[in-house]
Amino acid sequence: MTKKNKSKKKSDLSYEILKLYKRSPKKRYHAKQIIKKLRLTVNVDTLESVLERLAKKGQITLLENGKYKLNRLSTSKEDKGSKGNKGNKGNITIGRVDMTRRGSAFIISDDLEVDIHVPPKRLNYAMHGDTVKVEYAASQRGSKPTGTILEIVERGTDHFIGVINISTNYAFLIPDNQRLNTDIFIPLEHIKEAKNGEKVVVKIIKWQDAKTKSPIGKVNYVLGKSGSADIEMKSILIQQGFNLTFPEAVIAESEKLNDKLSKSEIKRRRDFREITTFTIDPDTAKDFDDALSIQYLEDGNCEIGVHIADVTHYIKEGTALDKEAYLRSTSVYLVDRVCPMLPEKLSNVLCSLRPGEDKCTFSAVFTFDKDNKIVDRWFGKTLIHSDRRFTYEEAQEIIESGEGEFAAEIKQMNKIAKVLRKEKFKNGAINFESPEVKFKLDEEGNPVELYLKSRKEAHMLIEDFMLLANREVATFIQKKQGGQAVPFVYRVHDLPDQSKLSDFALFASELGFKMAITTPKQIAATFNALTKESVKKEELKVLLPLAIRTMSKAEYSTENIGHYGLAFDNYSHFTSPIRRYSDVLVHRLLEKNIDATYRADEEELGTMCKHISSQERKAMAAERESIKYKQAEYLEKHIGKTFDGVISGMIERGLFVELIENFCEGFISFESMPEPTNYEGNYKAVGRHSGTVYKLGKKVKVSIVSVDFAKRRVEMEIAEEE
Repeated sequence: MTKKNKSKKKSDLSYEILKLYKRSPKKRYHAKQIIKKLRLTVNVDTLESVLERLAKKGQITLLENGKYKLNRLSTSKEDKGSKGNKGNKGNITIGRVDMTRRGSAFIISDDLEVDIHVPPKRLNYAMHGDTVKVEYAASQRGSKPTGTILEIVERGTDHFIGVINISTNYAFLIPDNQRLNTDIFIPLEHIKEAKNGEKVVVKIIKWQDAKTKSPIGKVNYVLGKSGSADIEMKSILIQQGFNLTFPEAVIAESEKLNDKLSKSEIKRRRDFREITTFTIDPDTAKDFDDALSIQYLEDGNCEIGVHIADVTHYIKEGTALDKEAYLRSTSVYLVDRVCPMLPEKLSNVLCSLRPGEDKCTFSAVFTFDKDNKIVDRWFGKTLIHSDRRFTYEEAQEIIESGEGEFAAEIKQMNKIAKVLRKEKFKNGAINFESPEVKFKLDEEGNPVELYLKSRKEAHMLIEDFMLLANREVATFIQKKQGGQAVPFVYRVHDLPDQSKLSDFALFASELGFKMAITTPKQIAATFNALTKESVKKEELKVLLPLAIRTMSKAEYSTENIGHYGLAFDNYSHFTSPIRRYSDVLVHRLLEKNIDATYRADEEELGTMCKHISSQERKAMAAERESIKYKQAEYLEKHIGKTFDGVISGMIERGLFVELIENFCEGFISFESMPEPTNYEGNYKAVGRHSGTVYKLGKKVKVSIVSVDFAKRRVEMEIAEEE
């Protein structure tokens, strides 16, 4: 706080605190975070007294974890939609439509802690994914507010995918997405070369309104007959809004680019081309984002360079390439293909840090002393020349044997990485190493085997240096904050949801695992203990995915609340600009702030962060869908066969079972059980006649009944009890 601000009265301080909350109504802060965010010089006790007074007024609420949240549905004039309204009627907010399969919707708003329920008759022709203006009123205590959509602010998408039905006079699209509440009318002159029953992509040319019963569209792209894996994978991408191809203008721009560097460009970069440098990546990787260099200095210290592909050297702000990269925001990794953020010439050639080639990079360089402590750091544009490309397997073999090319260098890097890792967990980082299922595909892309991806020291070595670079870049910007903020793109992760955490702790105790969840550090320590215990006790493994679900989602934001899962006060994404647009933004902002202070438009940057976070969630959804499809494709060949499995989930309609042999998951409805079975809640069901108990972690023998590719679901049935 400045000297002028020191004399502020508590009422002024209350105003600043509420202003902070209203900028981000869903955020939750404790006293220390508020002091940091508002740059106050008051002590914690003083601020706590102000917070307690605001809580007594009902403007904020103290949570179990010591944080406070804003009460949006309060009775203060400021929180009401208009002056003079009684109760909460007339409140208006902007939010995103999340349709249910029954035709109603929930509106998710950044301004509210709870979602707004909208009945079908009040949707005003809004569709799933749309951004809308909604008027709402609070319902009875404990229930969600109900609302009416007043206006569609922005459509979520104008492209839809589904099966076309062609009749004599017209055609219509039945969308694949079951949450879309209408078919799309297509005049016959707009069906292109589509044939009845084929899967197509339709662009809306007129939206539904009071006069038009259905939206009107035209066929933009014919995928072909439904059913093939290739079409289904393309459908998954299109369904989430990702373009399969790049616009001609984007390709044209990329083709004009080359790797020739002017003398002035070379001169402005720090030259690392004579310093030992290599990459370590998966054996299937084609784009190499990062490389590591190592050299020993005259004073005996060790210098490690984290070199990242300089994408911003090629992609300039405002170009067609830049706009398309922002629109996509991320590369999408399906089981059998990649939908890249950048055209191939950039991602696999110009920007990729291939061995034996001079490459432009943006680097974070760290000097370690003899105790492997950081004594200096440097950020800037560089030139590198990678000496060797290692796969993870090759690097791991060198770590284990101590022999091979650059063995001494890899050994030293691994030694430092272990120190960084130890420090991270000492500070309270959470170690969630849930196994990742991978597919082995044949030449046609059919799954022939499933296996667990192993994480060894070579993987963690790279991860630890990437985490270091990401953390230190964010810390560098944070330290530049003076009397005025320096807007930046942070990767943030909030504390777990307390209600979900309490429910999870109760269930974990039933499986014999006691959790301590009073403080954030206790929570982290308990989760780490659970990870270790699950290795010894197989029945605890089912708790790991449930534990992850209690966690908040990491996202991009201009508000730096830190990264709880990593136990970092400051964190960003700097290390993967070939596949993440967030990193492109970070590179631009960092470069402008190295030798000066640059302040971007925070509101504009915040809007970009929301878009990038949204695209990331869509990419993750697409990746999950592709895994489900390939699992279904694999199990189709095993219909009628019996497998050992473990109950991995439970809902009111039945059980989810994960097969031990191949990690595929299927569903058993209670209707198909050997006897009438009652779901008793809390992941427990009981056979009505025999009293057989089904709960998470229980081993069961199941047989594969059927596969539904459209729903990405495998139906199973109980074959025989263990």
